[in-house]
Amino acid sequence: MQNNAPQDTSTTSPFWLNNFVNVYQTLSTDNLDLLSKIYHRDVIFIDPIHELKGFDNLFEYFQNLYQNLSTCDFVITNIIAEKDQAAIYWTMSYQHPKLNKGKLINVIGHSHIKGYEDKVIYHRDYLDLGAMLYEQLPVLGKLIKLIKQKAAK
Repeated sequence: MQNNAPQDTSTTSPFWLNNFVNVYQTLSTDNLDLLSKIYHRDVIFIDPIHELKGFDNLFEYFQNLYQNLSTCDFVITNIIAEKDQAAIYWTMSYQHPKLNKGKLINVIGHSHIKGYEDKVIYHRDYLDLGAMLYEQLPVLGKLIKLIKQKAAK
């Protein structure tokens, strides 16, 4: 059973982790400046498409990513933390006018993050890029869904 309530880690987790969770659950296209409160200047960020080094590059990536989104929300469903690192399990819901006919898209994923000097120094996202992007494109999406159906037989 999935718990969609925001996670409260304030009593058991380090500051950098609490801060990360709180910011991500409020992050939107209107408040990307909050990223400077959670990411270290020397952050390494990796997702299925990019590997970025340094806060300025990360901030530019987020600006470009959020630029065409109508909405983008994260619900953190579980956190496993130990010392200076954590695994964050989340559901991202977003809308892009050119994907899925502009309808809401939900993607489940998780992140491995590491804290240093009260900020996140390492962030790696694991998610199904097909579900997030390729399957949402008009022609390619149908083809990928067909391939998945054939592979499941």
